[in-house]
Amino acid sequence: MLLARYQDELIEAGCDEAGRGCLAGPVFAAAVILPADFEHHLLNDSKQVTEAVRYRLRTEIEQKAIAFAVASVDNLEIDEINILNASFLAMHRAIDKLCIKPQFLIIDGNRFNKYASTPHQCIVKGDSKYFSIAAASILAKTYRDDYMLKIAEEHPEYNWRSNKGYPSITHRQTVLSIGYTPYHRRTFKVTMPGDKL
Repeated sequence: MLLARYQDELIEAGCDEAGRGCLAGPVFAAAVILPADFEHHLLNDSKQVTEAVRYRLRTEIEQKAIAFAVASVDNLEIDEINILNASFLAMHRAIDKLCIKPQFLIIDGNRFNKYASTPHQCIVKGDSKYFSIAAASILAKTYRDDYMLKIAEEHPEYNWRSNKGYPSITHRQTVLSIGYTPYHRRTFKVTMPGDKL
């Protein structure tokens, strides 16, 4: 069972992102404030649960959260500021959209660009340790998947319905054979197994 809170004195929001390692599409992030007594036996890092469970959890998170928000940074911005800064910016945008201002942030990972004067704590593998970060990972992942399914119709040859923009073998082969779409991150190097960098 995950933990409900990192600290108990301040209003705490958990933050996470999805899509950092993709070749195409935006990076999405979510910020979630959960009730102090929140618990759920299935809630975990989005990568640890099935797609069907993710969408079930998303409904429950949105119903039970005190506040939640999702935001994104598109591929053009990613190419301008790099994916690490874009991930932080997406989190900042999600925090901006919360209807309740958090007083403390817990962030999945080991780095973060400070959000205004709000104190924060980075937690490695936080999405498998704290409910609010896990909830943020579920929202970021499902909202990003929804977006990728929508744009997949414009470019079916890249098979985004299946790979969601991640660098699968077929996705990389398609990029190398027919090139980029307007949704691709041009600063991400596309290689095949065995290629010399």
